[in-house]
Amino acid sequence: MKALDKVATQLIALLALLLAWEAATHLFQISPDKLPSLSSVLSTAWSGRVALADAVWTTVLEALLGLVAGIAFGIASGIAFSSFRLLERMLLPYFIASQAVPIIAFGAIIIIWFGNGIVSKAVIAFYLSFFPVAVNTLGGIRRVSPDEIGLLRTFGASRLTILWKLLLPTALPPIFTAIRIGVGLALVGAIVGEWFGASRGLGVVLLTAMFDNQVQQLWAAILLTGLTGTVLFWVVVGLQKKIAWWQTEV
Repeated sequence: MKALDKVATQLIALLALLLAWEAATHLFQISPDKLPSLSSVLSTAWSGRVALADAVWTTVLEALLGLVAGIAFGIASGIAFSSFRLLERMLLPYFIASQAVPIIAFGAIIIIWFGNGIVSKAVIAFYLSFFPVAVNTLGGIRRVSPDEIGLLRTFGASRLTILWKLLLPTALPPIFTAIRIGVGLALVGAIVGEWFGASRGLGVVLLTAMFDNQVQQLWAAILLTGLTGTVLFWVVVGLQKKIAWWQTEV
């Protein structure tokens, strides 16, 4: 019931916000060039629903490819850093420094290297999503006390068994926390990658609408991007409830 109450509260808040948007545009006679009414935005989205659906699918595919690669690399990096302190001291500072590079600058280099195809967008999504997974994996593994590891060793557990049976299960909740962050970052990365050159995707819709001054289309793409990110977030939450069921708070 608590989960249903939370969902109901969120839906009511969203509905109130949308109604306030619609009412404000009429009550204050806001110019459509500044802020179009919600009804006109939804009408525009419905008229272009086929193209928008194709754009969402393209961007989600790019984002998920990058996210999956980011998760795999982040978990592997976290495990390696926890096992070899020298490796952590050598590479983790470079991981941190990489996140300070503006995505626009990095994205331009990726497009030069990989071209304008789906791979380049997935690489940018990977770039934005791997770091929180790596850091949270490392932090989650270090939650385990030496006494717990020692107890398993007394029963003859191998390093692989300790990793699989103790370290990774302990790290799963913070890993999923990072994935919830990473899924939004991956979506942003895919969209930014599309700005450098693409024929399909939400980034293309946003950029085209902005340059053509199609304000309703721009807002439709913005709302659709937010909705897509929200759906992906809750998909990750659902997976966490199935896999890391012992800690599923959002």
